Amino acid sequence: MNFTGSNILSVEQFDIDSIQTIFAIADRMQPYARRQKRTKVLDGAILGNLFFEPSTRTRVSFGTAFNLLGGEVRETTGMESSALAKGESLYDTARVLSSYSDVIAMRHPKSGSVAEFAEGSRVPVINGGDGANEHPTQALLDLYTIKKELAYHGHDVDGMHICMIGDLKFGRTVHSLSRLLAMYKDIRFTLISPRELAMPDSVLEVLDKAGHRVTITDQVSGSSDADIVYQTRIQQERFTTPQEADMYRGKFRLNSEIYTKHYKPNTVIMHPLPRDSRAEANELDNDLNQNPNLAIFRQADNGVLIRMALFALTLGVADQIEKYECDVNWYSEKRTSY
Repeated sequence: MNFTGSNILSVEQFDIDSIQTIFAIADRMQPYARRQKRTKVLDGAILGNLFFEPSTRTRVSFGTAFNLLGGEVRETTGMESSALAKGESLYDTARVLSSYSDVIAMRHPKSGSVAEFAEGSRVPVINGGDGANEHPTQALLDLYTIKKELAYHGHDVDGMHICMIGDLKFGRTVHSLSRLLAMYKDIRFTLISPRELAMPDSVLEVLDKAGHRVTITDQVSGSSDADIVYQTRIQQERFTTPQEADMYRGKFRLNSEIYTKHYKPNTVIMHPLPRDSRAEANELDNDLNQNPNLAIFRQADNGVLIRMALFALTLGVADQIEKYECDVNWYSEKRTSY
């Protein structure tokens, strides 16, 4: 894949080689993300951070990644605060805002909307999530995390067993991650959800065509040899009413007792966040916070590395990062490590 000047809209753009390229550059971003060094390789560049759907982690992660490369960030949050609320088309919005930016990260509640926006953009557009469709940067950071977590235990992605739990119908993170994992070999998928929230057939067809083993169930039992358990939130915003979402909230909880009963001692726990910690949901209990296999915060940290790598690649500066390196002159002690 030729990244320079390209949009990042779907995981279907990637192959194993391009994924390895992204991950290799993400590894090089570690000193900057940990504030051991600075780089000003994107000094003067502007990111248009357009988030028309609520977001904390993804929005701030994109902005942080760009700042860590020396660039500046301009943000629009919420549909109601944009010209879209006045009836402006995505094409017109793209034509105007891309003239103010060097690259754009965008989230929108409607599937396919980011690709539609990209048609009018004069600069590269990176998909930060479009409805229930895709979330390519989340899938990349999830895969990056899986590779690192498995390597720590002496394993690899090929031949692993991953258990995905919760809202697999509307959870765009599991859609994109499954499509990326389909590129690897001999993976066993256990998909646990209410039947009404099962993984879409379009994703199942990709896994089947790639020759992976898939088990579909509404029971947690039977996944005791899973290497990864990937928990998801009920996507309330995708349901017609909150009451409809309440029918499924809290059905598949993971706490220390359930984890000990159903999973291996070194099964890695992942979640794209935010986790719903309300009593009626609580899909990933706080009593797991001290479990060393809880990777959710390492997962979030990895998002900055992946997005830094994508910015460096799409703006064509991946080979110049260290050239613009300088020292950090303030106190900083980042404790995240593998």
